[in-house]
Amino acid sequence: MTRAHSALLQGLGEAARERLIATSRPRRFRAREIVCHEGDPGDTFHIVTSGRLAVHVTTPLGHSATLSLLGPGDTFGELALLDPASLRTATVVALEEAHTLSLTRSQLDELRRHHPQIDRFLTETLAGHVRRLSAMVLEALYLPVDARVARQLARLAGMYVAADGSAEIRLTQDDLAGMAGTTRATTNKVLQELAARGVLSLARGRIMVRDRVALDRAGQ
Repeated sequence: MTRAHSALLQGLGEAARERLIATSRPRRFRAREIVCHEGDPGDTFHIVTSGRLAVHVTTPLGHSATLSLLGPGDTFGELALLDPASLRTATVVALEEAHTLSLTRSQLDELRRHHPQIDRFLTETLAGHVRRLSAMVLEALYLPVDARVARQLARLAGMYVAADGSAEIRLTQDDLAGMAGTTRATTNKVLQELAARGVLSLARGRIMVRDRVALDRAGQ
């Protein structure tokens, strides 16, 4: 068990935690492999154990936008499992080689019957998703765009941080723009301004964060 999903499951008793891990199926996804499509039947719950995955949604205009990134300890698929009529609300794709523990609806139902703590685990996980989505809505409504881009970068820097404290974010400006709720042109303008201040540097498909303290300030 990795430290990330150990922390995620720490609210479960030892027996429930071991049963969940033993029941789950380890999955491996290659870089750019699609885990699930928006509109697919929701029949599998995933706990990310390594790697990073992007969550894409279709906008009202028919375009694809990146909603969020998932890393070790994150989960997806809970809502669809709890509501048999639900379909996948987003497409999830691996940005690099990624591994998950997956559970089908029948496996999860069996665990819930024998270990009621699983319900609390699912409730807390869903509550975490609601808090994050609520924060995103508030930011989109009330924060200026430069602060939104900086906040997304600060969050991503935490996901991509290296042992020496540096962070190289391997994400396109289109992806970042979708996460910040703005256009690529505006995102590029904000990135260039931050680069000019020495907060970060830019390369094709990569953003290297040089000053995380200044980046945090820019998002306030």
